[in-house]
Amino acid sequence: MSTAEPLTGQSVLVVGTGGIAVATARAAAGQGADVVLAGRDRARTRAAAEATGARAETLDLSDDASVAGLAARLGRVDHVVNLAAAPANGPVRDLDRAGLVRAFDAKVFGPTLLAGALDITTSLTLFSGFIAWRPAAGRVAMATANGAVTFLAQALAVELAPVRVNAISPGVVDSGSWDGLGEGKEEFLRATAGRNPARRTGTPDDLARAVLHVLTNPFLTATTLHVDGGGRFA
Repeated sequence: MSTAEPLTGQSVLVVGTGGIAVATARAAAGQGADVVLAGRDRARTRAAAEATGARAETLDLSDDASVAGLAARLGRVDHVVNLAAAPANGPVRDLDRAGLVRAFDAKVFGPTLLAGALDITTSLTLFSGFIAWRPAAGRVAMATANGAVTFLAQALAVELAPVRVNAISPGVVDSGSWDGLGEGKEEFLRATAGRNPARRTGTPDDLARAVLHVLTNPFLTATTLHVDGGGRFA
């Protein structure tokens, strides 16, 4: 007997426009899902949607009216995957309230309000990150917001049951988020791969496969799935 539920004919809302979001939208569409890709930047969201066969929607998780508007337009949705992020990095003495609120709006506050506004029938998947389990100097806000995602997933799993709520915690993934390192990017990825027990860094497709597993396993809820190559132990 199969333990997986096919996505054929089901709706999937993917929030985010980065490399992992695009790979997730493409993978879900490839499994027969009706995919909506949502993001703050209209042009970027439209381009990402066109590349994946998804429908584009505008959503700002820090704006209550934007959340309510999307919920009104979509109504019922089978699966929601939130990959939004607004990192507030830097030494703790340099952090400000606005940056902290943006970080938590993307990872915690916004997804909570979205969960309350949408009629979700099957699953909600949130994204955490390995930095919550392996804190580093200058990453206090990121580590704390990502850690909060795990507890949010557990709480929402109880609140929204039988809707399944889980979190995925990626490690270092070459998804475009490290491109700002310029010429130092390749050396950073090589050094990270050398420390990871998996001896490699992640790809967007690695994470997309994990999302599909979380979306289609009917006995998985209130869980954080670590897809980090063992990086939290490196």
